[in-house]
Amino acid sequence: MGLLTYLLTLPVAPVRAVTWVAQRVVDKAEEEYYDPAPIWRGLAELEQQLLSGEIDQDTFDREEDELLDRLDEIDEFRRQP
Repeated sequence: MGLLTYLLTLPVAPVRAVTWVAQRVVDKAEEEYYDPAPIWRGLAELEQQLLSGEIDQDTFDREEDELLDRLDEIDEFRRQP
């Protein structure tokens, strides 16, 4: 039965291979997009810019809010089953 199934499904093997590769690409892209490390680095850099006087408090607040929103999005994604 296993050999017969293998022979009958052999023509769709390239489709399965492409599907498998596409899923690996999606998984890697999600892993990178939902990685909180770059967000934390961005927050640290933002604070350094504020302390060094490169940006003002309003710019800091606006950009900090954007980064914190991204962290919330990442946290929500990681909580999904």
